[in-house]
Amino acid sequence: MSFSLKNLPERSAKPRDEGITLVLDKGYSIRQVEDLVEVCSGHIDIVKLGWGTSYVTQGLDEKIKVYQNAGIPVYFGGTLFEAYLMRNQLSDYRKLMERYDITHVEVSNGTILLSDEKKQAIIKELSNDYTVYSEVGSKNPNEIIPPYKWVRTIQQELEAGSEKVICEARESGTVGMFRPNGEIRSGLLEEITDQISPKHLLFEAPKKEQQVWFIRKYGSNVNLGNIQPEEVIPLETLRLGLRGDTLLDFYSLEEGNELDQVIEANGMNDQE
Repeated sequence: MSFSLKNLPERSAKPRDEGITLVLDKGYSIRQVEDLVEVCSGHIDIVKLGWGTSYVTQGLDEKIKVYQNAGIPVYFGGTLFEAYLMRNQLSDYRKLMERYDITHVEVSNGTILLSDEKKQAIIKELSNDYTVYSEVGSKNPNEIIPPYKWVRTIQQELEAGSEKVICEARESGTVGMFRPNGEIRSGLLEEITDQISPKHLLFEAPKKEQQVWFIRKYGSNVNLGNIQPEEVIPLETLRLGLRGDTLLDFYSLEEGNELDQVIEANGMNDQE
């Protein structure tokens, strides 16, 4: 950190199992990635190359290497996995990941029809060679999955070998865990986390108000995903209580110690 400040929430250290920040790269250039890792590589745990953007990104090899050389794992978006799977090219997808030294893989069925049994079999197979992040929830805003099915599916995918289960929200934050207006389905989240520890989950939360909700609910070391590159530093300040939205959530004055007493004790109201 640039300087010291007392009484901040304790953040887990990299490589993290909790407090993960997953960044969504929608087509950054090599130069942009270089700038990003220079400023905030210590706050980025993993990067997802969104949906099929890697297919049309120029200089992909060098771009991935910039992330990897900064100690940041990269993986291809779940939609690209689905595109390969629906073409019966899973073996080619494995070769693609080997080509780029990819160590993480997302297994999703947010768009295609894929039975739970088949998905779990794929998770089990890939978990022998990769760190698997599976994704639960539909990308269709009109499809409402009941809480019991979220819980059952998450539990099954963790048992199959998923390291984390991603709770769907898309980059818009308007599906899955969220209503079309971006409002959080708090009852759904309550039912899920009553039965499954949040440390096993990664919540997609692209909007600031959504990030604030999760941090207030589950603490500084909640796992959050679909974070825009330019929002990495702002998110870290939310986690540390260094932005107005969470300033009072992680530090309070000692009982009986009024703010004006603190100001006076520190000479902050001295007149020149």
